Amino acid sequence: MNERQIQKFVQRYLDATGCHIVEKSPAHFHVKLSPKADRDLTNRPYYWSFVDRTGAEPETMSLLLVTDKQKYDNQTAAAAANAQQKDSSAGGGAAGAAAAGSGASGTANAAEAALGRSFGYIHGTLNTNIRVPREDLYFGSRRLNQLFESSRQGGSYLCLFQEPDKRSNHPLDSTAYSAWLGVNMKVEFACDMKREEFHSFGVSLATGQCIEQFHDRLLQYRMTPKLPPNVHTAKNAFTLTKAAAIAEQTLERKLRTYDYSWAAAASKRLNEELETINHYYQPLLESAEEENKPQIAEQFERRQEEIKWQYEPRVTASAINCGIFYLQGIG
Repeated sequence: MNERQIQKFVQRYLDATGCHIVEKSPAHFHVKLSPKADRDLTNRPYYWSFVDRTGAEPETMSLLLVTDKQKYDNQTAAAAANAQQKDSSAGGGAAGAAAAGSGASGTANAAEAALGRSFGYIHGTLNTNIRVPREDLYFGSRRLNQLFESSRQGGSYLCLFQEPDKRSNHPLDSTAYSAWLGVNMKVEFACDMKREEFHSFGVSLATGQCIEQFHDRLLQYRMTPKLPPNVHTAKNAFTLTKAAAIAEQTLERKLRTYDYSWAAAASKRLNEELETINHYYQPLLESAEEENKPQIAEQFERRQEEIKWQYEPRVTASAINCGIFYLQGIG
């Protein structure tokens, strides 16, 4: 994940969570967090429990999110150098004492820039002495992982409506929309090696039809969280539980057609490893003194469990996220 992708993701996250962007550039965001983002990112449970108990107006934190450290530091250093140059030029025709003062001012600006790189950036027009905590965002950083987790939790369940291509001019015209359960699932094939697949299913709550690659279909539409005008929703014939079962059955039938020779090979490696440790521990148990046998047996059992966990072939499926999507027509 490069700097441009991080910048794009952070922009979308801030927009989705309602954060106020005070200032931004291709290398950073200076933001006033929304209550939702503050709860997820700042780890202030006692403060938010106080707000919830008392109903007080929350005061959220501000953050400086740097998405491109090198570019941002270069910008800050250039701004500090320009400020120092202006101060020097302004004091060029003054007396020695004034020149000394100008030099001190330039030194102060340089020090301020250095502190800004360490503690955060404050735009000069904000007229505040409060420093904004700086967070460098890069793939693997703690703060970026927090953003990912907040996005995952907030986007696990959705309810969206397809925006119509064109709206009827007649106020009594109404277009029928039907609800679809969309589920994105991850399938993991694991032994001493691992492989993952992602599947997207859509199940019509009106007809029970199940289609694959549902996420790709949704990308063709413009979606909105509000019900568009001149639209009515059809009655559901299937419950969410039944629709989820249809998606699971479809995935199960698909997995049954796969080649599982890898599982047979993994089982063979498992048996070979179990035989190896068995040849080691059995003579050890037979020759050990009676008081030492329980410890050796416990170690033998623990080692067997470790090998089974590592080599035993298994297939697991889990839902990543899901949502209800209202699409035009009766699907």
